Amino acid sequence: MNLYDVIKKPLITEKTTIEKDSKNVVSFEVDRDANKIEIKEAVEKLFKVEVAEVNTVNVAGKVKRFGRHYGKRSNWKKAYVTLKEGSSVDFFEI
Repeated sequence: MNLYDVIKKPLITEKTTIEKDSKNVVSFEVDRDANKIEIKEAVEKLFKVEVAEVNTVNVAGKVKRFGRHYGKRSNWKKAYVTLKEGSSVDFFEI
């Protein structure tokens, strides 16, 4: 799998910003077929940082209504990447 296909986008929310500042953990939306090893390699090569740990979560898509019609959002995978001491990623300076 291509490095650019593994990581789809960073997740920037209030919760992830607090985790980034306090625990040095960054969050990404990743490809559903990507495993922890592929995610670690992609983050290390794309952002030039050292990764200590990768945790993943499969997020189920929500059922939403559009008027009287029902639809379902896609399932997706979230990765919490813990960086080693001294490593940091700033999404707004890249």
